[in-house]
Amino acid sequence: MSKPEASAQDRGEDLPESFVRLLGDYERHLVSERDLAPHTVRAYLGDIAGLLDHCQRLGVSDVADLDLRALRSWLARLQTTGRSRTTIARRATAARVFTAWLHRTGRLPTDPGAALGSPKKHKTLPPVLRADEAEALIRSAADLADDGTPVGVRDVAMLELLYATGIRVGELVGLDIDDVDDERRVVRVFGKGRKERSVPYGTPAGRAIDRWLTAGRPRLLAAGSGPALFLGVRGRRIDQRAVRDLVHRRIADVPGAPDIGPHGLRHTAATHLLEGGADLRSVQELLGHASLATTQLYTHVTTDRLRKAYQQAHPRA
Repeated sequence: MSKPEASAQDRGEDLPESFVRLLGDYERHLVSERDLAPHTVRAYLGDIAGLLDHCQRLGVSDVADLDLRALRSWLARLQTTGRSRTTIARRATAARVFTAWLHRTGRLPTDPGAALGSPKKHKTLPPVLRADEAEALIRSAADLADDGTPVGVRDVAMLELLYATGIRVGELVGLDIDDVDDERRVVRVFGKGRKERSVPYGTPAGRAIDRWLTAGRPRLLAAGSGPALFLGVRGRRIDQRAVRDLVHRRIADVPGAPDIGPHGLRHTAATHLLEGGADLRSVQELLGHASLATTQLYTHVTTDRLRKAYQQAHPRA
């Protein structure tokens, strides 16, 4: 959260007395009626002090004259001064809460903030691996696993499964042995909200999991292992931090590859599925996205790659 603007109490000389009193009433509402945390109250007051200061500059001296034009003008000025979309969106929210209170308490005949939109946040995806980089990532882990240590065998199985399925790191570490159906080559995953889904995996991941279960996991078993599919060096269920560290270490072995974590492998899997011809609905189901809009973000990645390929290959690009 960005640093709030100075409150009206601190800059009373810049605002009319009526605006200062209004801020005082609003502060009491935020504290007593909404029971907001002190830092939230300061943020709201700082934002509204900035809004009222802007209104004064526009010639609006009575809060009853506050309208949608003034609100939009304030947000536009913030944008021209280089404020981020996140900051502008937060201040738009603060303005809507304020005007709703003004209307509810009879200070405004209508609520102009109800029609005030917020700038949409940029939804960006982290870098993804090319297919050859993903192959090099797993090959690097496999080369290290040739020493026969159970940890090396485990690491290959985890990387293969992450890339093959696109499951979240939390879903990976939560897997039990019984969640793996090697005959149908699907893994049962419990995602957000404990929603269950079945995700298929390919032959390489199947071989890696089988090797882990037969030649790796039995050597790490301990009293507290339970049914966990993947174990740490002490025999307990592996944690997310260990998986993240593994991905970052193995990525460092791939020349030129972006430094991604397990979530980057999830994005990579989704991107490669779409580039290979999978439809959005299928990828949505595989990834466990509640909304198709989330899955559609990956089409931006594939479109960018298509555009670059076109520009490089077409003689009149």
